[in-house]
Amino acid sequence: MKLSRRKFLKASAVAAAMTAAGVSVSDPLGLSEASAADGIKWTKAPCRFCGTGCGIMVGARNGKLVATKGDPDSPVNRGLNCIKGYFLAKILYGKDRLTKPLIRNNGRMVEASWDEALDIIASKYKTTLDKYGPTSIGVFGSGQWTIWEGYAASKFVKAGMRSNNLDPNARFCMASAVGGFMRTFGKDEPMGCYDDLEYADTFFTWGANMAEMHPVLYSRLTDRKLKFTHVRHVDMGTQITRTSSTADIMILFKPQTDLAIANAMANILIKEGYVNEDFVSKHVTFKRGLHNLPYGLEINGRNDGGATFKDKARGVSYEAYKKFVSIYTPAYASKLSGVPAARIVEIARLFGDPERKTVSYWTMGMNQHTRGVWMNHLVYNLHLLTGKISEPGNGPFSLTGQPSACGTAREVGTFAHKLPRGVVTNPKHRAFAEKIWKLPPGTINPKPGYHSVEMARAFDRGDLKCLWVMCNNFFQALPNVTRYRKGARKQGRFLVVSDPYPTRSTELADVVLPTAMWVEKEGAYGNAERRTQFWEQAVEPPGESKSDLWQIIEVAKRMGYGHLFDYDLSKYDGKIEKALFEEYRNFGRGVGKDLAPFDVYHKVRGLRWPVIDGKETLWRYREGYDPYVKAGEEYNFYGNKKKTGGKANIWLCPYEPAPEEPDSKYPLWLCTGRVLEQWHSGTMTQRVPELHRAAPEAFVSMHPEDANSLGIKNRSRVRVMSRRGEIIVRAEIEGRNKPQKGLVFVPWFDEDLTRMVNNLTLDVYDPISKQVDFKKCACRVEKV
Repeated sequence: MKLSRRKFLKASAVAAAMTAAGVSVSDPLGLSEASAADGIKWTKAPCRFCGTGCGIMVGARNGKLVATKGDPDSPVNRGLNCIKGYFLAKILYGKDRLTKPLIRNNGRMVEASWDEALDIIASKYKTTLDKYGPTSIGVFGSGQWTIWEGYAASKFVKAGMRSNNLDPNARFCMASAVGGFMRTFGKDEPMGCYDDLEYADTFFTWGANMAEMHPVLYSRLTDRKLKFTHVRHVDMGTQITRTSSTADIMILFKPQTDLAIANAMANILIKEGYVNEDFVSKHVTFKRGLHNLPYGLEINGRNDGGATFKDKARGVSYEAYKKFVSIYTPAYASKLSGVPAARIVEIARLFGDPERKTVSYWTMGMNQHTRGVWMNHLVYNLHLLTGKISEPGNGPFSLTGQPSACGTAREVGTFAHKLPRGVVTNPKHRAFAEKIWKLPPGTINPKPGYHSVEMARAFDRGDLKCLWVMCNNFFQALPNVTRYRKGARKQGRFLVVSDPYPTRSTELADVVLPTAMWVEKEGAYGNAERRTQFWEQAVEPPGESKSDLWQIIEVAKRMGYGHLFDYDLSKYDGKIEKALFEEYRNFGRGVGKDLAPFDVYHKVRGLRWPVIDGKETLWRYREGYDPYVKAGEEYNFYGNKKKTGGKANIWLCPYEPAPEEPDSKYPLWLCTGRVLEQWHSGTMTQRVPELHRAAPEAFVSMHPEDANSLGIKNRSRVRVMSRRGEIIVRAEIEGRNKPQKGLVFVPWFDEDLTRMVNNLTLDVYDPISKQVDFKKCACRVEKV
């Protein structure tokens, strides 16, 4: 293909500009023009990484994935890719890809046939189930499962084995958002969509480094700012990030004190007349739950009450709420947080300005929090007080970290307490699932199973004897992971891990199953804006690798549960995936989660549910946008229809301190997270040479004054220690992350045991959502 100098320079300039924002232009040189001649077949798929759900064009030739590029027809990313998306094709072809089942024999992993591996799993699970009952077995799943893989797992565990010990790794990232949405609106997931980015006048990012974690959405936010000079961005967090660098206002607060700041903002909105009184009187109620909550701490083998905590809510008056937040004066919030009182007043007024539309975005900084559900409530409170919700440019929006944390974990209900519609503790919800699944009444267990941390603790104790980890790296992702890694190899434990690559989890397993990944199978994901997206299989998986769906069904058959998946496939074009999805659609129909038929999704770039009469819904709960809201209702938060008549709940949630704070022995806060170039535990991205070179190992970001006081120089090796363990990493004093004084940051992608930050983290969680707080524990740093 001929390329003029002018076209080359122009394309290069465009590519350079987008790269500065952490985004790649899919095809700046127009190279796809030669694709047909090169014999490349292009198909569409959502990205394999974060929950943004970018559209990707996947290029295959001679049975191998050879190229990927941003899909210009995708309404999510409009042809843009982040740096991880740019190298997507390479995640399939790491040199150490697993291609055959492995079983542990005399302490060594040896190759086995699929029949041998599956028979071992089925026999061990069945024997354990018969001897010890349904609480003795479990499956730890993933927000990276396809929708039908999660649905099949739910049927297998809850309908087949009659156990609720099924939980996803989404428990680590989005459970507090789920708790906040459910307790406030009666239904999960954001009411808005990405279109809000083109309508908002003010953006608040709460504990969300969008520039690195959701770079394509960040590019849309910055595009809005660059086009319209009145647009403002307030970034709130415990460290200065790449997102902060383009914000108009940066609020740097002490860990855990975001609770106090949000309450102070609400107090200011009330005191200064920014409350939309008409909206509040018509569409809001006020509630108060229990305070002084436990933290899920385990001391001498006994839980502090977090594992079994159940909140007790009661209604209160608007006046009681006003009195409650009145103690959070700007001065008091400033004293707790370290943020100047004038700054808190400034951002509250900016939020409350009735002439400005406001969107709040947040992710792990708010959700990975021992009071994460409360923090979600406090942000919803601000939007409800001002009436800035459920319309273009106005609303709270929880961003997700995995491609189908919403579509699979949250919507399908692969949590220990959930069903595809409702919860296991509700008799009507159980009866509905039993009817769809053709089960005898009373089959589904009414008691919630173990959630992530308690699942690990039960496996360590021996109460949980069989555990199957699928599509995630559990024994690197867990907090206080050294304890649980030791527990996994204790006598009497049986561990199965399904993964495409060797990981810190597969090395502990008794059986390892090689899995097909991404476009090596047909799939569906649901992204953060309720958009369900499908893809066709593009290439065959290597060797003997099989999809998680196939693995689940094959084990189910061997255990005597084959009837759960015995569909007449002649009605579904021969596809088990279609049969499962069409059955799953029954759970959402008529309750605000309506999905389109299977075949429709293959023809479109996704649809945002509820999908009614072929039309997607962009904004929920608002008349004129949501088909479930009748004419004249204006707003209807219909998830709360039976309890509050369709009103949303404002919750009274106080500031409460973190369970472990710095002291003389461990004087620094430790915060963990991700970086742009790597994803989660690095299983996929570390096998892409370009991404590995860009971020080869973990580091510790430090404030210059902290480093100087300890005699630490940039790039020197240091030891980071907590009460649970230690790691040795290089110090980064002049890097991308700039923590406040007294706080250090370490990313968690590094699988090297000497640099694995979860050796240090504290295994505590929000008692309502059971989500781990990876953002706060005490540590110290010293030179090596």
